[in-house]
Amino acid sequence: MQINPTQLKQLIEASLFVLAKPMTIKALRETVLADFNVSRVKIKAAVDELQQEYQERGVQLVQVAGGYRFQTQEILSPFLQPLWQEKAPKYSRATMETLAVIAYRQPVTRGDIEQIRGVAISSHIIKSLADRHWIKVVGHKEVPGRPALYATTIDFLSYFGLKKLADLPELNDIESLQAMFEKAQQAPQNVEQTSQEQVS
Repeated sequence: MQINPTQLKQLIEASLFVLAKPMTIKALRETVLADFNVSRVKIKAAVDELQQEYQERGVQLVQVAGGYRFQTQEILSPFLQPLWQEKAPKYSRATMETLAVIAYRQPVTRGDIEQIRGVAISSHIIKSLADRHWIKVVGHKEVPGRPALYATTIDFLSYFGLKKLADLPELNDIESLQAMFEKAQQAPQNVEQTSQEQVS
């Protein structure tokens, strides 16, 4: 079947609103656009147009590690907080430091994290990061005891609005690091949707 450019944009826009999580060009083509004779190039062009149209609005279409998604402008976040009764979970300094070590030094073992931080870390910290789908076990170190190796996930990148690990702020850029981790303290869980889809 054929689809005109206006209909294509409308269908992509509606799909991303309804799904409320990141979607790749490939996923769009294989699901909602499967019945239409439309190239990947045309889908990407329609997404690019939508991104332009939403640039100055309260809701923007952004690309993150899991694909494209709609999200509110970050500057509006403090004003939107009263709309959610549930408070976002507060993460301790130890939790955020542990996440930072994993993000910047991955893959790392729990022992590596403790050595870098200079203190023991509780199993609760690792569990909370894993439950949040921000980290995962990617293997085991070939040493006695074969400790688990931890790395960040697509969900971690998507949550923090990153396309790839190279987009992490420089370690010496303290302001950017603080801003990134403050986002974890402010954003309501039910708004920040993530996906484990691979980037196509």
